[in-house]
Amino acid sequence: MGWVDADAHVVESPLTWTYLTPAEKKFRPMLFKPEDDNQRAHWVIDGKIRGLFRFTFSKEDVDKKSTVFGRDMSTTMAARDLADVAARVKHMDKLGIDIQILYPSIFLDQCTERADTEVALCGAYNRWMAHVWKESQGRLRWMATLPLLSMPDALDQLKFSKENGGCGIFMRPLEGARQISDPYFFPLYEQAQEINFCIGLHQSNGSAAAVDMMVNPDGSRDFFNQYRIFNVGALFRIINCGIPKLFPKLRFGFIETAASWVPWVVYELRRRLDKVDSRLPDDLLERVGIFVTCQIGDDVPYLIKNCMGENTLMIGTDYGHADSSTKLSALSTLKENGGISAAMHRKIVEDNPRAFYGLA
Repeated sequence: MGWVDADAHVVESPLTWTYLTPAEKKFRPMLFKPEDDNQRAHWVIDGKIRGLFRFTFSKEDVDKKSTVFGRDMSTTMAARDLADVAARVKHMDKLGIDIQILYPSIFLDQCTERADTEVALCGAYNRWMAHVWKESQGRLRWMATLPLLSMPDALDQLKFSKENGGCGIFMRPLEGARQISDPYFFPLYEQAQEINFCIGLHQSNGSAAAVDMMVNPDGSRDFFNQYRIFNVGALFRIINCGIPKLFPKLRFGFIETAASWVPWVVYELRRRLDKVDSRLPDDLLERVGIFVTCQIGDDVPYLIKNCMGENTLMIGTDYGHADSSTKLSALSTLKENGGISAAMHRKIVEDNPRAFYGLA
């Protein structure tokens, strides 16, 4: 047993797409680097620039960003994109982390509206992750990224993921025109429940229209409104629409959205669902299989006492990225400065993520 980093990432690289089958090579994303910016790269898929820009920072660049943000973000490119799995595992040892849960990067946005492209890209990504899992000797577990535009293919890739080191399903709170409560996803939820897979709703947005609608007036990204706010609505919708009653063994996790917003959602649910003779229980989240990653800065003691209890919080480092959410020392910092007991710290960094991700 040991600490579990509940939110880590891999940055996709040209290596990722070597796992496309020969028949799928035509779907291979192209890498585009603007001439005026040597630190950013973009993937071009189906003739369009897709996904968040991919940082190509050197270790020296990331060290400088660590100083600016006041938190440890120092990683090598080879560790971030898993060109060197051994280096990643060695760094995990230094951080005191036993297992990292890997979420994708490019798939945080909608990559394509075409089912055949999505089937190919997700299949390549999942085969790559299966290889990484084996090379890491089980230290790097991963969330299956499924082609949800084609449910039969998604269910097929789900089976492969279960057999090759996957531990859950990465989903976005919006998937194209569908919300997380859409009955279209019920066959997936049924299978996930059967094989003990969780659903990880990472800060993301699978609706290109919604992302485009919420850019800033100057054309820059508005990450809060484009990404984080949709997880807030998804938690309300999952419980309000009765998803836990339909799939009582299914677990949902809300990843990289912090946790301070959860009391607000619970309050709104109580306003609508509490009855005189039937009130929502105090341990609502635990009863319905909801887990949330907190961040350094959340008032963890308050959250535990007032709405989340001891068995729902986790924490991650955001390893692999280099932005304001990244804190490589998050698990140890929580122990030192979180205002919680040693037993509660163990719950957050070990027991709860192992329960959520179905780890032994």
